[in-house]
Amino acid sequence: MAAPFPIVDAHQHFWDPRANYHPWLCDQPPVPFRYGDYAALRRPYLPADYLADAGRHQVVKTVYVETEWDPRDPLGEMRYVEALRRETGFPTVAVAQAWLDREDLGATLEALAQFDFARGIRHKPRPGQMAGERWRAGFARLCRCGLRFDLQAPWALLDEAARLAGDFPDASIILNHTGLPADRSREGLAGWKKALHTLAACPNVTLKISGLGVPGQAWTAQSNREIVLAAIDIFGIGRSMFASNFPVDGLCASFDAIVTGMQAIVRDFSAAEQRAFFHDNAIRIYDMERR
Repeated sequence: MAAPFPIVDAHQHFWDPRANYHPWLCDQPPVPFRYGDYAALRRPYLPADYLADAGRHQVVKTVYVETEWDPRDPLGEMRYVEALRRETGFPTVAVAQAWLDREDLGATLEALAQFDFARGIRHKPRPGQMAGERWRAGFARLCRCGLRFDLQAPWALLDEAARLAGDFPDASIILNHTGLPADRSREGLAGWKKALHTLAACPNVTLKISGLGVPGQAWTAQSNREIVLAAIDIFGIGRSMFASNFPVDGLCASFDAIVTGMQAIVRDFSAAEQRAFFHDNAIRIYDMERR
């Protein structure tokens, strides 16, 4: 059944590789990808496609997250998003591309501030990078601009992330894709839970529950129940958000299967808690009432 309240999708993408350059979508050969073959993604995916995938579910707001656009022109992506918003009303807000250790970071952040829908940047740090002096100087600059930091990193790097969050307590850090619990072995899940506990001890960190596909396996409530409930238990319902990661997670399941699966997993939460998870938290965390 459709959710009894509107949905805010905290992590989704649009792109048109016919018109814009995304190296991973345009170049050959394709890069290694955690879901395996992603040929189905190497095509335009626009708001009309997203709303068709959402179908009966009432998605009222979305957070567009950078799509590994041409790194030579990170601001071009925000101009593209600006045009989409003007033409279609979607997305509501956006997370941009920026490289915290690049010399042009200051100019990039200054330009991002001109887009009133830009809420932060996403970065996928390498091991040790979050401890680097130059990278941290860039992070401090990001914080001074009032921008959020979307962190996408495997759970093995979350100790580094916790040190970063502790050193910058006023920063808003949003962990993407549930900390990437790809290893579903008993040992792997134990390590993931321990890492999540470490990061969740930092009150300035919140969590997007998404990116739970496993290559070759169907996305089901049963296969993801332990992970979703553990993540919510560790972070708390007030610091957890639903996100579809569409169209990427469309490689693993339909939008409907993911939403209804998530509904089934959280059905024992109160109505207010479910609404917070699917709607209210994302609006608050990404300041989505400010347009």
